Amino acid sequence: MNTKNKIYMTHFDYNRLKTMVLDYKKRNITNGNLKDLLGEMERAQKVDSQSIPPNYVTMNSVIELKNLEELEFQEFRLVFPEDANTEENKISVLAPIGTAVLGYKTGDVIQWKVPGGENQFQITKIKYQPEANGDFHL
Repeated sequence: MNTKNKIYMTHFDYNRLKTMVLDYKKRNITNGNLKDLLGEMERAQKVDSQSIPPNYVTMNSVIELKNLEELEFQEFRLVFPEDANTEENKISVLAPIGTAVLGYKTGDVIQWKVPGGENQFQITKIKYQPEANGDFHL
């Protein structure tokens, strides 16, 4: 994962993610990405929902990623695990790519470990960010 860039997270997303993580721990649900997500959450600069720039990935954002090795684009919505659905392009924040993009901004390049190595992805566009659209409850 790329740890050089500064990442931003809303207090609202942080609190909901913290609740989810604590719930997983309480129920002894293990997920290999939980530790990575916690690390990202702790290093993120927390900001109010009203003041996060519109080019940052927040929960429920719809983003477009470009695979720099294959020049292909993919689009997905970043969601909580219970809302994940690959057929609807809803990717869980606990999926490696979900954890990797949270808090980053348009133009950032992210390293993502895949079976057989590591790929580089660039966030090319944020097609929808709840906060930028006044949807502070998502």
